[in-house]
Amino acid sequence: MNYWYLILFKPNSYRFAECNLHRQGFETFLPIQKVTRRKAFRFLSDFKPLFPQYMFVSINSDLAVWRSLNSMMGVSRLVSFEGKPKPLPLQFISGLMLRCDALGVLLPSKSLNEGDSVEMLKGRYVNFIATVDTIDPEQRIWVPMDFMGQKTRTQLTADQLQLAK
Repeated sequence: MNYWYLILFKPNSYRFAECNLHRQGFETFLPIQKVTRRKAFRFLSDFKPLFPQYMFVSINSDLAVWRSLNSMMGVSRLVSFEGKPKPLPLQFISGLMLRCDALGVLLPSKSLNEGDSVEMLKGRYVNFIATVDTIDPEQRIWVPMDFMGQKTRTQLTADQLQLAK
């Protein structure tokens, strides 16, 4: 039976590690999210792993091939406790997979409500915190903003926002 385990890959080597694991016949799952950051006067969007330096791999526990993963190119080590890897709860992995699309990209949360404090993920107001004013039937989200002393109302979509921490 296959179980899911956690792998620590080398810094910035997730594509290389994933390619090598697939070549050896392992199934992997790497949830990624779109991240927007400001560089000089531009906004750059990129995809980054949800859990930096970690990915999930499915291993048949009957074959005991997990030791070979530690010497695979791009992989630092299989996360283990007391010398033996511990399988992850299936509910955790399946729940995470349901929140991602077919490519592993994390889907935006659909649980925004009026009055929620949100953080902007895209556009010129990246990392700006605001409160949801209204959500219309077409799922457009209206957010009042006080920017440099001027009050304005901005229309956004759910993929541009996340609940503020």
